[in-house]
Order: sequence, then C-alpha cells, then structure tokens
Amino acid sequence: MIKKQFSLLNDPWIPVVDVGRVSLRQLFSEPAYRALGGNPVQKIALTKLLLAIAQAAYTPQDDDDWAALGAQGLAEKSLAYLEKWQDHFYLYGDQPFLQMPEITKAAEQSLGAVLPEIATGNTTVVNAFQLEKNLDDADKALLILTLMGFALAGKKTDNTVVLSETYTGKTKPNGKGMSGKAGTSIGFMGFLHNFLSGESILQSLWFNLLSHEDIKTIGLYPQGLGAAPWEVMPQTEDCTTALQLQESVMGRLVPLSRFCLLTENGLHYSEGIAHPDYKSGVVDPSVAVNFKPKTPKIIWADTERRPWRSLTALLSFMEANGEFNCYTLQMGLLRTRKQTAVENIGIWSGGLRVSSNAGEQYASGSDDFVESSVFIPAEELGENWYQQLKLEMKEIEKLAKTIYGASRQYFADLGIHDAKQAGFASNLFWQLCERQFQTLLYACEDSEQTKRLRKTFAAFASKAYNDYCPKETARQLEAWAKNHPNLSKYMKDTAKPKEIQI
Repeated sequence: MIKKQFSLLNDPWIPVVDVGRVSLRQLFSEPAYRALGGNPVQKIALTKLLLAIAQAAYTPQDDDDWAALGAQGLAEKSLAYLEKWQDHFYLYGDQPFLQMPEITKAAEQSLGAVLPEIATGNTTVVNAFQLEKNLDDADKALLILTLMGFALAGKKTDNTVVLSETYTGKTKPNGKGMSGKAGTSIGFMGFLHNFLSGESILQSLWFNLLSHEDIKTIGLYPQGLGAAPWEVMPQTEDCTTALQLQESVMGRLVPLSRFCLLTENGLHYSEGIAHPDYKSGVVDPSVAVNFKPKTPKIIWADTERRPWRSLTALLSFMEANGEFNCYTLQMGLLRTRKQTAVENIGIWSGGLRVSSNAGEQYASGSDDFVESSVFIPAEELGENWYQQLKLEMKEIEKLAKTIYGASRQYFADLGIHDAKQAGFASNLFWQLCERQFQTLLYACEDSEQTKRLRKTFAAFASKAYNDYCPKETARQLEAWAKNHPNLSKYMKDTAKPKEIQI
C-alpha cells in the first residue's frame, strides 16, 4: 500500500477552464467557475462524478423541488455531503477512492497502457502526444475516475483474478481469463454523451440533476437512485452492492467497470462490474438511444460527423413518435426552460470514437475525441422551433450531398476516379456551416430569418465546390461548368415546417 495522502476533497486535481486544477471543495464553493477542462472523456467522467455527488447530497422529488433547490442550494448541500464523507475521498490509504485493495493479485499494468491516447507495446508512435508521461497524484485521480466508465476492452485486464467464487463472467471454463469488456460509458464504438450546460459549472450540474420523479419516468433503473459507490464499495463482481449498482442511476454515473489499485509504478488492473448494455435495454441517461427497433440504435461518437450535426436526432423527443431519447436532455431541457429565467440553454455533446478487432479495443486511424457546444434560445424552444430546425438541417444535408456528387462527377469527367477530393469538398462545406450553425439555432424562431440565412449556406456550398474543383485549363473549365451545382431549388424551397412529412 502506498504510504502517502492525496485528498480529492482538498487537493487540486479537477481541470477548470481559465483556472487550472481545483479541488472538490473549491469547485462546489466557487459559482464563477465556467466550465470543466480536459479532453472530452475526462469532462464526461468528471461531470458524472459531480452529478453523483450532487444526487447523493440531494435528489429532488419533482420539478418544483428542483426549482426551489437552485444551483446555490445544490452547492451548499453538496459541500455538507462532502464534509460528512470526507474520509472516503482519499486517493491512497485503507479505503482508496474507487479502488479495490483486494485486487492486488491482478497483474500490474503501466499507467500509459490503460490510456487510449498513449502508444504502448508495438504501437507506432506518431507524435509526442502519444508518449507515456509521468503522472502526478492529480493525474492519477483523474485516470482512476475515467477508467471506471471509459476503460477500453482487451487483454490488458488480468481477468484470471476473480473476487467472487460464483462469478463466471471473467474467465473461460479452463480458468484462463477472458478479454476485458468495454467500459459501461464507452460501449462498442464510443457512446456520444450529452449534457445541458449553463453559465457556470454549478448551474450546469443543477440543470442535469435528476429528480426521483424523473428516475421513475425513465424506468430503466429498478433500484432507483441507489447508493454512491464510495459510501459502500462492492466486495466482489456479483455481491449485493455490485448488483445494486448494476440497476441504479449511481451505477451509471460511476459504474466501476474496472477493479483497480494504484501502485508506485502503475496499477493492478482487472475487470470490475459488468453492467447491462444498450442491447439489454439499459443506457446511461446521457446517451441517446432508440429502443423501438429489435436491436436498439445508438448515436455514437463519430469523427466524420461533428456532434452538432446530430442535434435534431438528440432532440427528437420534442415531437410525437420521435426516434431517439436522451433522458438527460429530455428531462432537463423543457424543465429548465419552464422553471428558470435563463435566455439560452446550452447542450454539450462529446465522446471518444474507438475501433475494435478480435476483442481488442483501441483508438487509431481516424478515431479521436469529438465534442461540440450549442445554445438554444429558451423562449422559442418548442415543437415549432424544432420542426423549423429539422427542415433546415434536412435541406443542408441535401446541399452536402449535392456538393459531393457534383465534385465527384467533375473529377470523373477529368478521368480521375477518386472519391477523396469529393469528400474533401463536402467536409469543407460542413466546416463552413459549423460557423453559422449557432446563428441558425437563433433564426429558427422565424422562417423569414432562416430564408435569408439560406443565402449564406448556399455561398458555402459554392465555395466548397470552387475550392476543390479548379477551372484553370479548358478541360477543367468544361467539367466545372458542366457539374456546377444548381442551388436555385434550395433558395426557393422554403416550405414551412407544417408541410414536412414526418
């Protein structure tokens, strides 16, 4: 056991934008902290931990109770809760935070080996960012937290060590360990997580806080809220506490997907609690899912499609028979609009795209972190606003396909049968559109505003085609003129949302 102390309550370890690292006590004491720092996975893991602390401190009964609580009330109750449980927030000691001293028989891994962005083993190092670095105690605290939900599947877990005599989920019949399953919060390809965001971290936590009524309405967690894992840590993979975490909100916020214990040079590392996945009908409240098909559908993190482009799908609960449900957004968005005086409600989306091969999960090639933030005008929020946004996004998607098709045919006419250039043109179009997407969200309250904004998006389409389809030679000019996209229909087709066939 490491003989030193590091208090998550009092020592700085949480990255905060424009501030640096702060402690849990500082974070819940300072209403001016704007947003969490770190990469998207760290932001998600931290948000989930802070929500778990807030939910443990005070879970409102219903919307009225939530409104009466407020962000400041939530902060005060969270500080009182942390004071009560402060002995359970030490990184080292007899009861190290979110760690299992009983797992010491598991093989020791280096800290870099369990970080998706670090190149270890025979992996090629492309840049300095992939080199393993020495981690201080603050880094280790953040690592332990992210491993609870975002550990990658594969053979790095020592699953020959099983703490329960009755549990068979980690080993083969011959006693050899199975490959570790993907963390509950990352899934097969990398879930896209979504949260409401406000003007400060404390306000954001309040916006995302679930009530007991919300949990009952969601209906995915038989044990309801459940107990925070640091209050009562599981003893084995299938003990009563582990089973309670599998069926509770707390178990989705801090899932304990890995049993770990820090050492001087690394950590003991084995698979922890195996939570039911989306195919079994259970997801994190922050993940968007469609349970209607025989095999449920998920909105995954996608490096080829920035999260803001999925906003209409994420908000589809706003219409009858909507396709996806993201319970965090569904429960919090309209309540925040109704019960507060905020002018704009933010939506943050992010995650990590990963690949899998033969049970081994990794981030390589085009895999990467993704994130985006948008703000929705609270006063205009409603089905009419949503239907206008849906219409505009549908037409922009058509524009992107038009640019792709026109560019591809341009190169085909020149004898170049390569779709890459067409893809580059389409990608440029989407990059340009992102600059004006926030303007579009504000404009959707008025169809006349969106009609005027279409000129901007049409100009983006022309620029994307012209930048990748030159007209310097006679042959190029002929191909350019022949395939130049006709945008007149987009400019004239300004049907009102009520005319959309849903």
